Amino acid sequence: MRIDYDSPGEYIDHHLGHWVIGDPDSFFSIHFDTVLFSTILGLTFFLIFFLVARRVTTGTPGPFQNFIETIIDFIDEQVRDSYHGTSKLVAPIALTIFIWVFLMNVVKLIPYDLFPYLAQMVGIEYLRINPTSDINATAGLALGVFVMIMFFGLRAKGFMGFGGEFLTSPFHASNPVFKVLLAPINLFFKVVEELVKPFSLAMRLFGNMYAGSLIFTLIAISPWYLQWALGFGWSVFKLLVITLQAFVFMALTIVYLSMAEEEH
Repeated sequence: MRIDYDSPGEYIDHHLGHWVIGDPDSFFSIHFDTVLFSTILGLTFFLIFFLVARRVTTGTPGPFQNFIETIIDFIDEQVRDSYHGTSKLVAPIALTIFIWVFLMNVVKLIPYDLFPYLAQMVGIEYLRINPTSDINATAGLALGVFVMIMFFGLRAKGFMGFGGEFLTSPFHASNPVFKVLLAPINLFFKVVEELVKPFSLAMRLFGNMYAGSLIFTLIAISPWYLQWALGFGWSVFKLLVITLQAFVFMALTIVYLSMAEEEH
């Protein structure tokens, strides 16, 4: 199963293109394939865990229940180690982020031409099934984390306490005059510090996944006698990378939520 192309550049453009709804040059266009597959994978995660929860047993659990419980215990341990607040929402948030990001990463390992080939058969020119190789998806995830950081900080410290940190951190002064003089500098550094968090989350995940997609594309256009060896080796390595990236995104989210509640 192979998509025909006139040149390697055309093949690369095809596999890195998106199914766009609306004007591709407009800000209001939608990468429909990103929305579609991220939604499908999110619902898959929900359905799997819902069915496991409905069929959970306290006696001798089956292998799949053991596997799910191992994941939950692992996430719970990470939360206990990194989060120093009291919210019961952090563990479910961390679990959702880890599994959802992992699923959006792991679909990259599906045979490379399969879905684009099927899409062409029904008249869809471009289709990219790996949502996290789209900056819009990773930026959306990071923006959601940023909103939670603001929410956790405001809930723990109140508007005056949380807002006051923007004027008194990172440089502190006991003298009222110096406090006023340092306030604009503190505001600038604090705003940059907060904005860097979602930016780094989005760019780290996107950069790794996009680079992986590009390498898979280059392997796909290499001679057939190299594709199997290179494809297998890169897939094994990529499996480690996509798991690590899901873990890093989750771990940093936990740390950021903990920092939002901690007093300076």
